[in-house]
Amino acid sequence: MREKFQRFMSGRYGVDQLGKFCLYVTLALLILSLFFRNALLNILVFVMLIILYLRMFSRNFAKRSHENDIYLNYKNKVVSVFNKQKYMANQRKTYHIYTCPNCKQKIRVPKGKGKIAITCPKCKTEFIKKS
Repeated sequence: MREKFQRFMSGRYGVDQLGKFCLYVTLALLILSLFFRNALLNILVFVMLIILYLRMFSRNFAKRSHENDIYLNYKNKVVSVFNKQKYMANQRKTYHIYTCPNCKQKIRVPKGKGKIAITCPKCKTEFIKKS
């Protein structure tokens, strides 16, 4: 039985990251449809399952790979925004982050140094802030 399945799947695309994401969305919609008994939600789950199987059993590697690359580009953009916010939150524990009034460059200054004169490294504008 296992060999038959392996022979059937040879030359087919299989599961990629976009397929896994669609599977998770489908499972979430399925759980929602259990609570909200909506025909539209059930149809949406059915359509998502059909799309999942069509992608998985497809023999068009180039098109499926291109779709996955587009998904990964969007995913990386979203993840990088959240990682940047996390990094900035960690930096705010030990540093004040000021913006230059002239060129809007962000400048990181250590906390607890009192009033200090800050010189912008980009435009050399000097301003006084409390750290």
